Amino acid sequence: MSQAARPLLPSDAPEPQPDAAARPDAEDAATPEAAPSQPGGPGQESGPVPLSARLRQRFGRLTLQRKLLLALIGSLALICTVIGLLLNAGMRQAMASQLHEQLDFASERAATYSAQNGRDASSGPLFAPGQASGTLNARLVPGYLISGAVLDSKTGERKDITDADVLPLSSVKVDAPPVVKHLSIGDYLLSAQKDPGSGGVLITGLPLAPNERTLAALGVLTLTISLAGLIAIGLVGSMIIRRSLAPLQRVSAVASSVANAELESGTAALEARVAPRDSIPGTESGEVGRALNALLDNVGSAFAVREASEAQMRRFVADASHELRTPLSAIRGYTELISATEHFSDDGQRSLNRVLEQSTRMGSLVENLLLLARLDEKHHVKKAPVDLGKLAAEITEDFAITAPSHHWTPKVPDTPLVVSGDASALRRVITNLLANARKHTSEGNTVTVSVARDAATHQAVLRVADTGEGIAPDFLPLVFKRFTRADAARSGADGTTGLGLPIAKAIVESHDGTIDVTSAPGNTVFEVRLPLPLVVPPKPSTPPKTA
Repeated sequence: MSQAARPLLPSDAPEPQPDAAARPDAEDAATPEAAPSQPGGPGQESGPVPLSARLRQRFGRLTLQRKLLLALIGSLALICTVIGLLLNAGMRQAMASQLHEQLDFASERAATYSAQNGRDASSGPLFAPGQASGTLNARLVPGYLISGAVLDSKTGERKDITDADVLPLSSVKVDAPPVVKHLSIGDYLLSAQKDPGSGGVLITGLPLAPNERTLAALGVLTLTISLAGLIAIGLVGSMIIRRSLAPLQRVSAVASSVANAELESGTAALEARVAPRDSIPGTESGEVGRALNALLDNVGSAFAVREASEAQMRRFVADASHELRTPLSAIRGYTELISATEHFSDDGQRSLNRVLEQSTRMGSLVENLLLLARLDEKHHVKKAPVDLGKLAAEITEDFAITAPSHHWTPKVPDTPLVVSGDASALRRVITNLLANARKHTSEGNTVTVSVARDAATHQAVLRVADTGEGIAPDFLPLVFKRFTRADAARSGADGTTGLGLPIAKAIVESHDGTIDVTSAPGNTVFEVRLPLPLVVPPKPSTPPKTA
């Protein structure tokens, strides 16, 4: 079938669009509300944190394993993206060249066939031998479209073009490079030449859709392969990185165990070391492990020297205290003898009494030093059943008689609360706590001594609370340090040696207990916790009968 010649009417041409500058509403679109606000205006707060800074902050919190895995996957994703883009661009260029070559062959076949058959519409260029499906041919004379059709890509039958395609076909220049036009049947690569059969213009075109479908399929295939490769590399890389960093994690575990160890005592028992397989020189983790082992060896040596020095110092203090006991006892004895047998003036008697007081005070200091030295040497405590409530009540009654300026209130249970310990040592603890409350609180304050059982922790709890002025917060962590005195922190005026609370702490710890202090104006509490002995059920009088 031939298509009747149609004139190229002016109505077929697209109407020219008015220029944006000529429209009266061109400026109306840019309203003041639509204009973006300028930063840095008056009263404007500082802008948000930049995205790069937020990314660096979040990336810095990641572990080394995740950083390496993200770097690996990111690098591979970048490589896949570049390869995909280059492959797509190369394939697009190759297919475009191939399409141009096919268009040249189709145009040459159409021109040859048209020259042989002339104006015979029934034997148009579409029927030229070798024309592929989807090929478009059209004949134009000035002002008219004589014929135009396309071979259906599915059935191969001829289909006439529509009126909407007349104008784009007529705009193709003769003997110019092929151009791409959008037609009602899709995008086509078109070329125009002189029609040797009709003397007009012969237009030949090939569709771009097959190429686009091929490129889309190639893109999907590339994306699928890239994603599969990223997943595989992520899994394999995660396993490799995890196994590679395992020695470093073991080194970190050793360092953490040492960091969490109790090193305040100065013990030299640092047994944790990096395994030989994790301290091989030449590898990153091996160098770190070897350096950590060397550091632990140095720390262990330093602790050993420190422990030896402290042991020597304890022996010196113990020996010196022991040796000083004899001359101090002699000084006190001769002083008391002179005071009893000789007559002195009032000033002489005061001086003699002062010598006796200071020798007594020095003797008490020597005894305290000797006790601390023995406690530091971890001597075995001779334990026996001690009724803590009864002991606390007796000592409180003694202080009520010797220090009537304070109010002493005992709160002990009616039933005995027995702990396992040294009665004299525990008496020393309670005495030191009560003496501390008496010395560092003003007259008229109340000191409450309470003893209770903590069933949850299976401990005996001794509390000494006073209503004094309290301990200064900056001095509170230092109350159990030796030779620490801060009379300004509380209102006491009596002189102290700073050994009463450290001795109490050492005795309590030798009984496997704890001592703590909390303080606020009007409420200072020293709390001693001692473990209760385990209750062993009595043996049955008669053994159970067996079958």
